[in-house]
Amino acid sequence: MAKLEHWQLKQRQGQPLDIKEQLTANRIKAYYEKLNGEVYVSFSGGKDSTALLHQVRRIYPHVPAVFVDTGLEYPEIRDFVKTIDNVIWLKPKMPFTQVIDKYGYPVISKETAQKIKEVRETKSEKLKSKRINGDEKGNGKISDKWQFLINAPFKISDRCCHVMKKEPVKKYEKETGRSAIVGTMAADSRLRESSYLRHGCNSFEGRAMSTPMAFWLERDVWDYIKKYNIPYSKIYDMGYSRTGCMFCMFGLHMDESNRFDRMKITHPEIYKYCMDKLGLREIIRYCGIVSQPSLFDEVENE
Repeated sequence: MAKLEHWQLKQRQGQPLDIKEQLTANRIKAYYEKLNGEVYVSFSGGKDSTALLHQVRRIYPHVPAVFVDTGLEYPEIRDFVKTIDNVIWLKPKMPFTQVIDKYGYPVISKETAQKIKEVRETKSEKLKSKRINGDEKGNGKISDKWQFLINAPFKISDRCCHVMKKEPVKKYEKETGRSAIVGTMAADSRLRESSYLRHGCNSFEGRAMSTPMAFWLERDVWDYIKKYNIPYSKIYDMGYSRTGCMFCMFGLHMDESNRFDRMKITHPEIYKYCMDKLGLREIIRYCGIVSQPSLFDEVENE
């Protein structure tokens, strides 16, 4: 049963920034006190977690931040993280090259990649049928648009985030007893909206987690950063609105302009590594994800 109704989320998303700040502060305090201060801020170096860290440390200055150095971050993100005090750096056990070799490439979305992997690996005809045809209500299937990827000549998987980010964090939490405060927002995706409606900002079911900015919108984050003159990574001044892993292809088909086109301009050596060494050119071509006009096409003709 949902803890919150959708109208309540919309109402909170429509509040002015000063009200959101107060609500967020209340959520942070409640979470901190419930866990006797054994918390940390999940810090990616992006704008959302930058705003979150500022809010947490306005109340509790000594809360540590945790950054997972996957090797997939933009150089500008890593440089920015180095300027922040009291940041704990974690590393995954396996590099990205081994992840894609063992599990597969992250394409389309986590949900779609997971379903494709299940169809390819399951021995259950029932699960396979559900992923291809849907259940009796039509739910659980791979979108018709992407079903051709079931037969792709390369591995596809959603395991990258788990191996590169979640496992190091879980290890840290187990060793320290600390629980996360995360800067995710319901507006980011349907999955995050569903989670917020189900749990609210602070969840203590199983693994404790706080998302005290869940009802914020992207414009609130920028307004907050400008209001308090908070330093942020210069990657945002280079035309990037999202600063996830550089090599990730999740959501690439939804980009207004192919993120790798932009990378060719801003980080040409990394672009070449992605296309030539990691083989992303062939993956992107097979998936049919090319922006118009595309610098991705230009590189093929050079």
